[in-house]
Amino acid sequence: MEGSDTGGNTYLIRPNYQHKFKPAVVKECIRNILRDQLSGLQYDPEEVPVMSRTLADCIKNKLKEVGFDRYKLVVQVVIGEQRGEGVKMAARCFWDADTDSYAQDVFMNDSLFCVAAAFGSYYY
Repeated sequence: MEGSDTGGNTYLIRPNYQHKFKPAVVKECIRNILRDQLSGLQYDPEEVPVMSRTLADCIKNKLKEVGFDRYKLVVQVVIGEQRGEGVKMAARCFWDADTDSYAQDVFMNDSLFCVAAAFGSYYY
């Protein structure tokens, strides 16, 4: 066995503190991306499907850069026309409350509203 490299065990039951999903950090990332991408935009029903996919990909890529190792990231973006009507949204998840979490943010202007939510589920 001399000379053989026996790497460390990669099985972790809980994330290290620096790699734990932090909702406040995620919310700030979402807020910055929504503000940068949607400021001054007008609602266009033809553009909404592409815009929502682009925003979700952008948010997910930014969260991967932050370094949430071993987390499955799911990003949901909903864009609608601002017409003075009320909208209610909800989500249900079955997860480990110690390791998994989510963050969301809302962007609104005179023409549209956007709700973005990012869910982080830890891989055991």
